[in-house]
This record gives sequence, structure tokens and C-alpha cells, in this order.
Amino acid sequence: MRIGKASNSSSSRSKLFFLCVSLLAAFLILDLLWASSSNWAPFPASNVLFFPDRILPLPKATKEEKSNKKGERILSATFADLAAPLLNWEKMATSPVPRLDGAAIQINDLLFVFAGYGTIDHVHSHVDIYNFTANSWGGTFDMPKEMAHSHLGMVTDGRYIYVVTGQYGPQCRGPTARNFVLDTKTKQWQDLPPLPVPRYAPATQLWRGRLHVMGGSKENRHTPGLEHWSIAVKDGKALETEWRTEIPIPRGGPHRACVVFDDRLYVLGGQEGDFMAKPGSPIFKCSRRNEVVYDDVYMLDDNMTWKVLPPMPKPDSHIEFAWAIVNRSLVIVGGTTDKHPNTKKMTLVGEIFQFQFDTLTWKVLGKLPYRVKTTLVGFWNGWLYFTSGQRDKGPDDPSPRKVIGEMWRTKLNLL
Repeated sequence: MRIGKASNSSSSRSKLFFLCVSLLAAFLILDLLWASSSNWAPFPASNVLFFPDRILPLPKATKEEKSNKKGERILSATFADLAAPLLNWEKMATSPVPRLDGAAIQINDLLFVFAGYGTIDHVHSHVDIYNFTANSWGGTFDMPKEMAHSHLGMVTDGRYIYVVTGQYGPQCRGPTARNFVLDTKTKQWQDLPPLPVPRYAPATQLWRGRLHVMGGSKENRHTPGLEHWSIAVKDGKALETEWRTEIPIPRGGPHRACVVFDDRLYVLGGQEGDFMAKPGSPIFKCSRRNEVVYDDVYMLDDNMTWKVLPPMPKPDSHIEFAWAIVNRSLVIVGGTTDKHPNTKKMTLVGEIFQFQFDTLTWKVLGKLPYRVKTTLVGFWNGWLYFTSGQRDKGPDDPSPRKVIGEMWRTKLNLL
């Protein structure tokens, strides 16, 4: 009898011991999992959002946002959203077709809108024109049959529009090295000497009498290119038969803003890597690869050396035609940023950024009606316009969904 009692008592103590050890182990494992997962959570428990190398406050919903009586976007605390004031947006006439990865050039009160995807399987091969004075679309005309349909480099001298390289066809087809120039007064096209090798979405600008083409993605659509070429041009004609090699860009890749101001050349944002054609696919079906979006800003000075300037408020890509120069500052509309840390999906940008050339400082000007990439931007008579691109899935989902042709405007009062 005593032996049985001792045995039962010992068994009970053993069970209690193992239960305590199991509970402690479970607690430690849960604590470890929570600690590791919190580094990737889209919404930290505190009132700040964590970004690489910086901490930013979460945007607080205003009374107007909460009520949403005027139809403004209710901005949730998702990974990419920065605190920004509301802007009053007015919807204008919609573009004749929706466009993704199209191109646009403004000359006076006209916005020339080129090419782009309608869907992943259909690309446009014409130009539409928006008249800011009349606030209407019109004057559609065709592009050359050999001209690229997306990922173009493009710039104007005020009359002639220089069109450089880009992707030919839908899905993730190959690039072309063919270049063209459009006389916007006669609507006539002419050839330019081809690039040494084709590129996707290179940074392109006119600077000191030369057409400069930099970076972009190489022929496989994914590998960043560092090459920099230029050719002398005047009045829509090339003055040389071959492109000249220039100083390479410090960081390669496509989808950047490239501007000239006060005789200095600036390259802003962009990314390394992009979608590629799936191996063996007869339609060159797009297959996603890793992209790294960055906030780098570079300036080419009188000595033809690149200088590093203060970075953008956050990494931003797909902004090659998403900008306008307003009152000695650069205004950038939308784009894409780092992947969502939890879902790993592409994250769109819903803010407008301003870069002051005189002080080399950045400011977040305000919110867009929704997050959107590859916007086509113009500025006229105090109004900032944007059209086209691919918008988000909704206020609480910053990933891309619908290709749009909508035109919006807001009044900007920048000192």
C-alpha cells in the first residue's frame, strides 16, 4: 500500500514538472515568434511606422477623413502611406483609352500622351492630346509602326519630341533600339540614329545641346544598365551619326524621373530589377522577379561628375513622366515604393512630393485621390494634372489593380 502511494505521488510530481517545463517552453517559443514577426508586421503596435534608416509618424485620420462626406480617400495606416494634407481634387474628362507605362510630354497648354498598355495583352500605338485651356481631349494620331509601345525614354525642346528605345509589344517582349522624333506642329515623324543597344525605360533628357540617355534595364528587362550615351541634336535632327559614351550613372535601373534645371541634370528614384519574360513562353508572358526600389537622387554638374543629393521622402519608382517643374521646384506624383513587408506585394504611392532646387530639400505636399503608378503629369495655369496609370485596390490595400484613363487636377499654390 505504501509503495503504491509513493509511486502515485512520484508520478504526480513528474507530471507537474513536465507540465511546467512544457508551459515555459511554449511561452518562450511564442515570445520568439512574436519578436521575429513584429519586425515584418505592416502595422506596428506603437504609433510609428518603421522604415529602413528612419522612423515616421503614422498619419492620423482627420475629422474630415473619418466622415468621408465629400468622398475623399480614407487613408489607413498601411506600410507606404506618409502623413500628408488633403487636397481638393477635381475629376476632368477621361482619356480616350486607359494607359499603363505610357509616356507624356507637355508643350504649352497641350499634353501629348503616347502608347502604353491597355491590358497586359494589348498595347496602344497612337498619341492622344489633352488641351489644358479647353480641358478636353482631341487630335489623336498614329505612331510609327516600328516605335516601342511602353518603357520609352522621351523629352522635348519645346517643339520636337525625341522618343528613345523602349519595349516593343505586349506582355514582357523585347526592347527596340529604334529612336524617333516628332514635329508637334506638323505631326510628322523622322528617324534618329539607333542606340548602341536597346534599353527599357532609360532616364532621358536634353542637356547642353545633346540628347542624353542613361541607365534603364538591359535586354533581358531585369538587369540594371549603367551606360550613359549622348548625341548632339538641333531642331529635331541629329547632328552626329553615332552616340557618344558618357560617364556611367552611379546606379542603374529603369523608371526614374530625369530633369534639367538651372543647367544641371538630375536623376531621381527608380529601381533595380523588373518583370521578365517567362522562359519558353511563346507570348513572352511576364514573370515577376525581385525589384529593389530606391530613393537615390543624383546631379551631374559642370565637371561631368555625379553628386549625391538628399534622398526622396521614401523610395519611389515608375515616375519617369510623373513630374512637373513648378516655381523652382520639382513636383512628383505617385509611383511605387518598397514591397509590403508582410504580403510582399507591390506597393503604390499615394502622395505628392516636392523637391526645392534652391535648398535641396524635400516636402510631402499632399494626398492623391488614390495610390497610383506611372501617372502622366502636366501643370498649367496653377493647376496640377495627372492622368492614366494603375491604381490601388482600395484605401486598405496599396497593391495595384485597375489600369485607368482618368484625368484629375488640383490647384497648387507654391511659393
